[in-house]
This record gives sequence, C-alpha cells and structure tokens, in this order.
Amino acid sequence: MAKKVNKRFQELLKKIDKEKKYSVSEALGNIKNLASAKFDETIEVALKLNVDPRHADQMVRGSVVLPAGTGKTVRVAVIAKDEKADEARAAGADIVGSDDLIEEIQAGRINFDVLIATPNMMGLVGKVGRILGPKGIMPNPKTGTVTMDVAKAVENNKGGQVNFRVDKQGNIHAGIGKISFTDEQIRENFEAFIKAINKHKPAASKGKYIKSGTLALTMSPSMNLENQELIDLK
Repeated sequence: MAKKVNKRFQELLKKIDKEKKYSVSEALGNIKNLASAKFDETIEVALKLNVDPRHADQMVRGSVVLPAGTGKTVRVAVIAKDEKADEARAAGADIVGSDDLIEEIQAGRINFDVLIATPNMMGLVGKVGRILGPKGIMPNPKTGTVTMDVAKAVENNKGGQVNFRVDKQGNIHAGIGKISFTDEQIRENFEAFIKAINKHKPAASKGKYIKSGTLALTMSPSMNLENQELIDLK
C-alpha cells in the first residue's frame, strides 16, 4: 500500500516546481491538476507569519465567512436560554441547550463541530473549558462564537465561516473549499481568506507580515506562493 501512495505522490511532484514561487493565478490555475484522491479533496492554505504569538499583541485570531462556503456540513450547537434559544433553533442550529448540553459535554458526548454561546452563559461554559479548549471549540468573541446575535452566528458557521488562529510557530493553516468548486469559487474563497489574515495584522508586527505561503490539496504536495502578492491582497 505504501508503494502505491509513494508512486502517486511522485507523479504529482512532476506537476509542480518545488523551487518556484507561484503567482496566485498560476497556483490556482494548477491546483485542479493535483487532484488524485477518490474523494472531494479540500484545498488547503498554509501561511508563515512574521509574528511571535507568545506576545499577546502579536496574536492573530479571527474568522471569515467564505463566499462559496467550505463544502463541509458543519454541526452547530448553541448554549442559550429563552428567546435566544428560540432564535438559534429558527436559524438552523443542530443542538440547542444550557445545563443539559453542559452535562452532555461533561459526559464526553460532543456531537457538534462549533459551539456558540451568549455572553451571559459563559460562566456555565467555563465549567467545560478544559474539555472544549484542547479541541479548539471553546466559544470566543474573536471568532464570533460568543454573541447575542446567535442567529447570525449560526448562519455564518453553517454558511462557510472559517476560524483561524496562529500557532506557537507563527503558522496558520485552513481549508478554503473543495476541489469540486468552480475556478471562480476557489479564487473568491482564497482571496477572502488572505484578505482576512491581512486585516488581522498586529500593529506590533514589523517587516513583511506574510513570510511564506503554500497551496495544496489534502493528498497533494504543496506549491510555494509569492508572498509579496499575498501581502498585497487587501
């Protein structure tokens, strides 16, 4: 099995130049040539940022709603009460609850991908912070998942919101759609994502903000991108 994978990967490597920095147009134009899996592969962007996230003023974290969506089915849970719970249900939330949902989480039953909470419920959510935090699904105002506008938050996450957060090494990685998307949809999503990263540039970041970037598919090698072109996407 390993030989088959290696052979497939070697064939894909022939379709790219690892020494080259591709323009955005070149990389997007070549991405569909790298499709090799039997499933609808995710288009993945990875960026190396010129920030030191150990310092609070250089943390890069936020969200963006991709114009063409992510191509994934996202299960959304909401912790709210009374009319806010009703709004969440009306907006299409998969799970809505309060104390009962907290008990489900404590029992290890996490049947959702995104958790949204109203601000007044965050004291309750704090009880399961140690469970949600490591999984990356703790509600946070910076990603729009702590809000009184639960209907909009549900719609955004159902409709293609991508949350991003720089890791300790200054890297950000995200899926921006599926290879089955049209060329126009892929470009729109790519540009929306890069623009969102640029909008979150910390004032404390000096020099070139995006040091490097790559574009790839789930099962493909990556293409190196021209970083100045990424920086110029505002």
